[in-house]
Amino acid sequence: MQIYMVGGAVRDRLLGRPVNDHDWVVVGATPEDMAARGFVPVGRDFPVFLHPKTHEEYALARTERKSGRGYRGFVVQTSPDVTLEEDLARRDLTINAIAVGADSTGAEAIFDPYNGRQDIERRLLRHVTDAFREDPVRILRVARFAARFTDFSVAPETMQLMREMVQHGEADHLVAERVWQELSRGLMEPQPSRMFAVLRECGALAVVLPEFDRLWGVPQRPEYHPEVDTGVHVMMVLDMAARLSAPLAVRFACLVHDLGKGTTPQDMLPRHIGHEQRSSRLLQAVAERLRVPVDCRELADVVAREHGNIHRSGELGAATLVRLLERCDAIRKPARLDEILLACECDARGRLGYEDAPYPQRARINAALVAVQSVVTSSIAAQAAAQGLQGAKVGERIHAARVRAVADWLGTTSTH
Repeated sequence: MQIYMVGGAVRDRLLGRPVNDHDWVVVGATPEDMAARGFVPVGRDFPVFLHPKTHEEYALARTERKSGRGYRGFVVQTSPDVTLEEDLARRDLTINAIAVGADSTGAEAIFDPYNGRQDIERRLLRHVTDAFREDPVRILRVARFAARFTDFSVAPETMQLMREMVQHGEADHLVAERVWQELSRGLMEPQPSRMFAVLRECGALAVVLPEFDRLWGVPQRPEYHPEVDTGVHVMMVLDMAARLSAPLAVRFACLVHDLGKGTTPQDMLPRHIGHEQRSSRLLQAVAERLRVPVDCRELADVVAREHGNIHRSGELGAATLVRLLERCDAIRKPARLDEILLACECDARGRLGYEDAPYPQRARINAALVAVQSVVTSSIAAQAAAQGLQGAKVGERIHAARVRAVADWLGTTSTH
């Protein structure tokens, strides 16, 4: 039995990056050998075991043979005869196909049969073997790594292979859960726009997210959007979200907030009247198709519908501000309002020349919310009940009191 550290831990160590998790491959062992040493089996599709003390994953060396379409279409073979080189050959990128183990003298040694260290030096994302084409999820992984390792580029031969996979229909068989898993991880990388640039270049974006792909080439009014192109704008918004360390729900909202601009009639361009409601409908379809978590879906819906109103909030009076807060459900969910406003700030600053611009709308709306929260609704409800009022009538009184509170605050701010 020979044990090797493999994958991301080796890659990140060679890159001088922090190593948080370790993966191990075991050569020359059977499941019975592992069980005899106290390892706990957890693998469903192939033999993976948890170390009895560290609980890190140890997988038996294996080979894979394509048996059908998609990422599930594989027959996995494990046996003590599978070599380290054979196991590494099935991995996606050369930088992930490096192993560290002991040589014949017991000293630590690096095993790099596919020149992963050379590709690290060259800053290249390159596939290991032609077996890469057998798993369409690898297209998403390459794109995600491009968003993480921002000084790496995709090797031309790998990009060509990914194009061929898309053309041959492999990307059509991606499973929704895996698409969302990779997209959500890519959104959280340092430069998420690179993920979508790679997917677009190989043609996969039109398959997995056609609603987003169609935004390129759609013009916007240059006085508001100096970058003009809607696709370019959304990419800038995504990178602003990363710059501001936004959580996943905010980044997803940034991704889908302008989808409706892709369906604006030609004779209306470059104006996009009503794109907010169209964006809402389209993102709901995307969220359903990809099984996006509810918190991401709900936040994105509010941002899509209200980002224009929030941008214009400096022009709004008390009654309109209160209605905006109510539509955002800000009174019940003030923490979520922070995320809505962050997404809107990313949108406003994700424009050419506006990257460092202030976003005073955020402070204004938060201050309006504080004024609304100062209204003691229980007292109003009790007074209304004493007068025989109930239901909608009570709600009207509470709403009116909130409008007065915001009006008083606006009056105070206008005199200073």
